[in-house]
Amino acid sequence: MKGQLFDLAGRTALVTGSSRGLGRAMAEGLAVAGAAVVLNGADGTRLATAAAEMRAAGHTVHEARFDVTNEEEITAAFEALDAQGVAVDILVNNAGIQFRRPMIELDTVDWRRVIETNLTSAFVIGREAAKRMIPRGHGKIVNIGSLTSDAARATVAPYTVAKGGIKMLTRAMTAEWAQHGIQANAIGPGYMLTDMNQALVDDPTFNAWVVGRTPSKRWGKPGELVGTAVFLASAASDYVNGQIIYVDGGMLAVL
Repeated sequence: MKGQLFDLAGRTALVTGSSRGLGRAMAEGLAVAGAAVVLNGADGTRLATAAAEMRAAGHTVHEARFDVTNEEEITAAFEALDAQGVAVDILVNNAGIQFRRPMIELDTVDWRRVIETNLTSAFVIGREAAKRMIPRGHGKIVNIGSLTSDAARATVAPYTVAKGGIKMLTRAMTAEWAQHGIQANAIGPGYMLTDMNQALVDDPTFNAWVVGRTPSKRWGKPGELVGTAVFLASAASDYVNGQIIYVDGGMLAVL
């Protein structure tokens, strides 16, 4: 029973922003659990490289090159998967960007760019996935939030707003789609060792703050999201809906 609960054999998972970073780690974890994986990225060369590496490791991998902020490309990608007979059972809305600037210096164009990439894309891609999941009567949607889904930090206002929105988008999905057998949940990573955070890791002052503020006394590793992602993508979470699980070394749990 334990193996069956977490077994993803026969399922297909689309992970956005999965040619590197957290998305790549989760895609590999889902593949190890038995899922076929649809990798996504806007950079075709990097996407092809990631797909080739995962295939070489023995995984079943499809490629879907699209920009998560381009609705036409998203729709075309889902239609292409339909034509290939690839049914997305699991969606991980992972793609995101960061932009740091005090709000009084923040241009509207940069605000919109972060919101579109980190929040609107999850709605559009989630909607397209749900249109196909609902007739089948099952589906798993895992949205990637952040510590800033619950707590703000100076200079990252659009990111904070987008990730707070991810928490509520997940609940909105639950309100409408749970009755159709779709479980929508979110993961809130803490400070993780990724390319996007490398400048912060290299900043001695910020690094010391993260290590000192986190009960686990270290940064998280991308692979440490895998267990939660597999849980939320599997039958083990069939009555879990509308939740956000923080994988943060305990940071949000303490003052």
